[in-house]
Amino acid sequence: MPNQDEMIESLKQALSLSPDNLPLRLLLGENLLTVGRMEEAEREFSTALALSPNDSKIMASLAQAFFGSGKYSQALVIIEDLVKKPEPQPRALLLYCRLLLNEGKLALARDYYAKAVAAEHSLTDNSLEERLGLTGKDFTAKEGQGKQDSARRLGATACGDLSEFSVNNLLNGDDEEDDNEDNNESNDLDFGDLVENAGIGFADVGGMDTVKEQIRMKIIYPLQHPETFKAYGKKMGGGILLYGPPGCGKTYLARATAGEIKAGFIPIGLHQVLDMWIGASEKNLHSIFEIARKQKPTVLFFDEVDALAASRSDMKQSYHRHTINQFLNELDGVNTSNEGVLVLAATNAPWHLDPAFRRPGRFDKIIFVPPPDTQARASILRIILKGKPQDNIDFDFIAKKTERFSGADLNALVEDCIEKKIEEAMSKGGEPRPITTKDLEKSSKIIKPSTLEWFSSARNYAIYSNESGLYDEIAKYLKL
Repeated sequence: MPNQDEMIESLKQALSLSPDNLPLRLLLGENLLTVGRMEEAEREFSTALALSPNDSKIMASLAQAFFGSGKYSQALVIIEDLVKKPEPQPRALLLYCRLLLNEGKLALARDYYAKAVAAEHSLTDNSLEERLGLTGKDFTAKEGQGKQDSARRLGATACGDLSEFSVNNLLNGDDEEDDNEDNNESNDLDFGDLVENAGIGFADVGGMDTVKEQIRMKIIYPLQHPETFKAYGKKMGGGILLYGPPGCGKTYLARATAGEIKAGFIPIGLHQVLDMWIGASEKNLHSIFEIARKQKPTVLFFDEVDALAASRSDMKQSYHRHTINQFLNELDGVNTSNEGVLVLAATNAPWHLDPAFRRPGRFDKIIFVPPPDTQARASILRIILKGKPQDNIDFDFIAKKTERFSGADLNALVEDCIEKKIEEAMSKGGEPRPITTKDLEKSSKIIKPSTLEWFSSARNYAIYSNESGLYDEIAKYLKL
């Protein structure tokens, strides 16, 4: 039997390294729901909802936690709103059925149960059917019965990513229960749920010229000039670790890299790897790499990898150490070749990574992604404000006033400015008034760069823990 408490503790450890990782927080919440720790699940989903307001999947999970805690009125307030949506979630429909049943509204509860199971057969619940007074003769939706266990997908139900298939399903077909339904059915792999079209290239990324050139040398030039690299015994592939403060475009840059070489882009979050069942996380990792190998050239991107590849010496649970070992084996291409698979990863905390990940052949190229420089900040502001009412804004002036602002910080600055302009417009008849340089300057004094805290920690590592030279770029940036 799996140790679910151990899984939850591993998730909490990972979340402590990456507190704003929404998919990870949702996965923790779903695991807490599974073991009946409703109040803890309620806290996680409430925090998640603050990170992503109006997300209906998170609302449904929060309502489930309320229901499990006996807070039926709170659950009902959420669910009543969700079931009115054009395409309500099956989970929401089922929970509404239970709430209606508690209120004695049997006929209406039956209707919503039928809708839920018709939308998703795996929600079939024999005990609930008995309470509803449904029998096999009365209710024909039982064809989905017994598939509840197939819901062990990559990513919790609340997360939505790959909601219909786990990565292993992509490699081996649909649910195990269906394996024998059609022996003649083709075993061709369906990659559509994982592999994406990047849709952007380096031209869409402002600034970062040094970072782009490093990526060109590692990834793009080997593709464009394979014979030259082959002459020197260099193969296309390998790993690059992008690190730096949050909100500075690491994910965007990874996607642009895939677009630049016209390769498939496979973004992977921690919630798509971790699974509560023993051995399943390792199997998920292997399956993800197999998909990338079969679709090469591909850029396989692991976001917030510090939570997945944390130092094994810091791990209290052997559960997580096994996953890290599997990750290392996949990077090494044990029993297979990773040629044509370009592994990129991003982290805000490189100091938490297991040193084994930085060995040759793994993430041997480590690139610092700093906040945008003055020119890049001006470009970002122009993009954000495009199409909005404005009056001869001096973007270069504002860029100079926003030193160390990340792209996310600049967006927050503009949002603050827009809110104030709307308030001003409402007080003067509702007519939109143009944004000016002065307006943006005022907001720049209110919104502070979120990167300062990160650089405070990074500075200590650059000064006191840089024997390997890993943090030389940070030291150079901070002029230490």
